[in-house]
Amino acid sequence: MIRSAAFAISLAPLVLAGCTYGMNHDSDARRQVADVPQAKVTGKPQSCVPLSDLRDSRIRDDRTIDFIRAGKKGWRVSLDSACPGLKSENKFTYETSLSQLCSTDIIYVLHDYGGSLQRGAGCGLSQFVPIELVK
Repeated sequence: MIRSAAFAISLAPLVLAGCTYGMNHDSDARRQVADVPQAKVTGKPQSCVPLSDLRDSRIRDDRTIDFIRAGKKGWRVSLDSACPGLKSENKFTYETSLSQLCSTDIIYVLHDYGGSLQRGAGCGLSQFVPIELVK
């Protein structure tokens, strides 16, 4: 089953935000860290979360995605390595045959070429850390 996401996760596409690369990678990295809001960890990391619990997704940078459950609560996934183009394209898709998204799943950056979406880099997820956004 192929899933993508816009701003609500259901059986609709899962579209998320990502990161840009510039000539000055140090200033890009500092700017990206500033884009990741503070969050309070509210539980132990989980390997999987039910798709039915996901309401919104926010790509913070090329390594950080917040999956929002309700209000300011959800899960933060910190990728093991940067996912090229994730923030700059601001959308991704994934495939799963389960009713949950797991740390073993791979997301794919979606590129928009003249109104046609094409799958780009594949990036592995990591543990889902329960959070509550501070701001």
